[in-house]
Amino acid sequence: MMGPAPSRPLSFLPERSMAKLTEYKDMNPRAKAVVEGIAQARGSDPAAINNVWKALARHPDVMEGFAAELKTAMAPGKLDGLTKELIYLAVSMANQCEYCITSHGYMARKKGMTEEMFGEFMAVVLAAQKGNKIASSYRVPVDAAFEEK
Repeated sequence: MMGPAPSRPLSFLPERSMAKLTEYKDMNPRAKAVVEGIAQARGSDPAAINNVWKALARHPDVMEGFAAELKTAMAPGKLDGLTKELIYLAVSMANQCEYCITSHGYMARKKGMTEEMFGEFMAVVLAAQKGNKIASSYRVPVDAAFEEK
């Protein structure tokens, strides 16, 4: 009996199976409007938009919804911009999203993450992953003191 196929990163997939990227000049008006809003907020050229937006351009409903959700989540609030990027980065690591790890790691560095901060961040991420596996594997019941009252 054969075991499960070995897990491999998505990089093994042939190029033809990757998302079709739509350049800004070829986007429909709704997609262009999303890209223009992002570019204006960033002070950048719409033609230089990130690949994730080029991939989403084929589905304007999804693109508009994600752009609105991301804009709301990353807007100034009680959490500073670097903290939000670190949270996004940690979730991206947990989900093993190479694109998001790279892009939000870049954004965290732009927002002030130092090498020392990254080391401390990684220690927390790795401890959390291990702690999650321990609690799940041992099927540890939640303490009553942690429950909301």
